[in-house]
Amino acid sequence: MGRKPRTSPFQKHGVLVLNKPSGPTSTDCLNSIKREFKQYKIGHAGTLDPLAEGVLLVMLGQATKLGPYLTGHDKVYTGSLSIGRSTDTYDIQGTETFTGDISEITEKMVESEIFAWNDLTSQEVPAYSAAKHKGKPLYELARKGEETPVKIKSIEIFDAEPLEVSLPMARFRVGCSAGTYIRSLVHSLGSRLGCGAVMESLRREESRPYRLSEAHKLDEVLADSDGFEARVIPIADALPHWHRFTVSESLAANIKNGARIKVEDVCPDQKDIIEGERAMILETDGTALALMETKSFDERLFWVILRGLWG
Repeated sequence: MGRKPRTSPFQKHGVLVLNKPSGPTSTDCLNSIKREFKQYKIGHAGTLDPLAEGVLLVMLGQATKLGPYLTGHDKVYTGSLSIGRSTDTYDIQGTETFTGDISEITEKMVESEIFAWNDLTSQEVPAYSAAKHKGKPLYELARKGEETPVKIKSIEIFDAEPLEVSLPMARFRVGCSAGTYIRSLVHSLGSRLGCGAVMESLRREESRPYRLSEAHKLDEVLADSDGFEARVIPIADALPHWHRFTVSESLAANIKNGARIKVEDVCPDQKDIIEGERAMILETDGTALALMETKSFDERLFWVILRGLWG
């Protein structure tokens, strides 16, 4: 028989916007919160490399059900790179694999290559990454010296721009689709220049819909047990970019039974609701009931359940 998951009377249900420090892994940060506050049901939406810092969305309790709806959103980063060498991990924490001559490289060339990120639609996944091959993370294969398969993924880049270039260093800002490897962007820049490049630092400024200005530093969270609950965003408020509607007790009962609900019964005043829109549905006491999406059946629009949140 499988081991029964641990439960805690102190378990919170909501989202903690964490300002992850550079150094520990995302899992290390979650384990610290789990141990300190007995938050045994915990997860994160969109991991950050150990070197990286910034916005890490921590999901607690029932809010772990929100994972698919928080991980897929655009991200915004600022960071720095240096040209003239490459490493196996594409950042300064890896083993050096190449050094290149930068005597012919100009600041304008580096600026141009950063702007060129905006035209990229795909990238190579780093060998040292958590991407899976036959059920195993690529980094496990790489650390054992085994050959890692080349994986190409589709990406979307927007607003990539240089912030400051002073050779051999450059600072940049980039917005991108979820799952984009900024290390790979830096590596590709070095390859195009022919001299190599590595990522020196990285900060996630946004994991939409949340920004760094809303995030709490890990050390401050861990040092303030009395204030922990106040830092957790309730599930009902955790998707601020979605519609929010409150339903009657009778409609709530129907939703819990899996019924689809006519759009006008949930939001009679919303005449501009179209197919494919999503909403956080609340019970009369304000607690989260379900995530729902509009779909058309027999030329009528209904709310259907994406994920139940009751219980």
